[in-house]
This record gives sequence, C-alpha cells and structure tokens, in this order.
Amino acid sequence: MATNVGYVHEDAFDEGFLQVDQIHNLHYEQYGPTDGKPVIFLHGGPGAGTSKANTAFFDPAVYRVVLLDQRGAGKSTPCAELRENTTQHLVADIERLREHLGIPKWHMVFGGSWGSTLSLAYAQTHPDMVGSLVLRGIFLGSRVEGQWAEQAMAAFYPDKQARFLEYLPAELRANPDRGFYTLACTGDDRAARLDAARAWNRRETNMSSLKPDPAALARLDDENWVMSHACLELHYFVHDCFLKPLQFLEPDNVANISHIPTSLVQGRLDLLCPPAYAWKLHEALPQSKLYIIGGAGHSAMEPDTFKQLKAVCDEYAQL
Repeated sequence: MATNVGYVHEDAFDEGFLQVDQIHNLHYEQYGPTDGKPVIFLHGGPGAGTSKANTAFFDPAVYRVVLLDQRGAGKSTPCAELRENTTQHLVADIERLREHLGIPKWHMVFGGSWGSTLSLAYAQTHPDMVGSLVLRGIFLGSRVEGQWAEQAMAAFYPDKQARFLEYLPAELRANPDRGFYTLACTGDDRAARLDAARAWNRRETNMSSLKPDPAALARLDDENWVMSHACLELHYFVHDCFLKPLQFLEPDNVANISHIPTSLVQGRLDLLCPPAYAWKLHEALPQSKLYIIGGAGHSAMEPDTFKQLKAVCDEYAQL
C-alpha cells in the first residue's frame, strides 16, 4: 500500500551474499513479488549501503526490488575494503548479480548521486540489460564536480568549511580529498582514522539536505557506516571515479543508451551535485525527461523530490 512516505513493503523474500572474487562478498536483498518487474536500486556514496527504506519508491504490487550493497559498503564484506574496488568492478558485480538471480533484464535501474554515476556506467556497458533509467542528483564523476562541492561549501557554509579545513594539518589543506584520504584511509590507528572519517562525513551530511536531517546525522554514530562511506568516497574521488572526464557524454556512449526511457530528477538547490550536470546529460539525451525540483537540495527524501521519484516509478511501471 502507499502512505505519505511512499510504498510499504513486506520483509525481504530473499536475502543473501554473492562471492564475486577472493576478497569481496556482496550482500543483497529482494522485495515484492517474485514475478514482479525487476528494478535494482544503486545506492550513493560510494559507500552508503542500502536499507529497506530504499524500497519506498516502488509499488510492491508491481516491482521486484533488488537492493545491492556495493563492494565494501553496507553489509557487504570486508567493510570499507578498497582493494579490487573500482567502477568497472561494480559494473561487473551488477551483471553477476542479475545472472545469479535469474533476471533476464532489468525493467529499471534506479540510482541517485553516486548511484546515478554507477547506473550510467552500467547502462552504457550493458545497454541491452536496461529497460529504463531513473536518475536523481546527477553526478557524472568528474573532478570539476568535486571541486564544485568544495566551492559550494565555502560559499554557503563558510563557518563549517573553516572547521572542516582546520581538521587537516596545514600541509594537507590544499587538497582536502587527498588529505582526508591520508588521515581516514591509511595508517594503523583506527581511532584516529575514525575521527577523520567522521569529520569528512559530517560535512557532506550538512550539505545533503536544506534542513538538518536527524536520521542522517545519527549515522555518524555507526562506525562501520562512517568508515565505509568516507573511505570508499575518498578512494573513488582521489582516483577520479576510475572514469575519463565526462565520459558518459561521449557520443558513442550516449548512443548506447539513447533508446532507453530515462528520467532525471534534480534538486534546484543541490549543493553537492549541481543542476548544470543534469542539464548536460539531458542535452546529450534529448529524449530523456528532466524534472528540476524547486526548493530542493540533494537528498532523495526531500518531499517534492521523493514525490517526483515515486511518480516516475509509477509511470515506468506501465512500460
């Protein structure tokens, strides 16, 4: 049934792990009817992980919802593992999971923020396996987008940005991503690493919603989440997300997915993933539908953004 916060699913009908190599064991869950239209939800971060709450966009009478914790994230093990962890590995994992679950083709690939990046990477690699794309808070994985987040923090939250930079030794402040990567993801002092990871995550949490989100702030008390979210984000950021600059906009890559029904849902006031990149993607995919949500920031849970995402999923249920 639907509520004012979205659809409510019964407990998962299936939960398990998929061993994808000698290091990584990926956790997944499935909700809804076993014969429903299969949708995979790709979480953000990288490193955010999934929860049952992510099913709220999808009508349980229609959709078979697959939640995947990406390498090192959520319940996947080892937690915060950086070895053998690249965009290309994650794309291969989605395909491995589809085959493992006996799904001929995804009816929908749904991803927000980093999840939109991974959705595009997967769709452009396996276009015949994707029936539709729903992307929120578009992030194309480029270094300039990461630099924008730094500039936005300094412009809109100068007090918090000052405290954020003060956490770093002076010699590391010129490149905060690299600096926090050094402090949070290397070294043997777990307490010091955890403290740095928490400082990194606090800044992003403050920028993700226009109003403070108590649930998001509460995650700063979860040590596994703090480490996986910070270290995986930093690992990907310092390696330019293992992508060429704006590779998703290259003509051949765009042509691969030009036939796929695509909807882009973007907060007008998103300080992490600015609307300019949603617009660039929409220009490259003129058949796509672009919904810019006035008065909304980055979070999928802001009321008007959530409402639009749910409406798009209801629309695509009819495909």
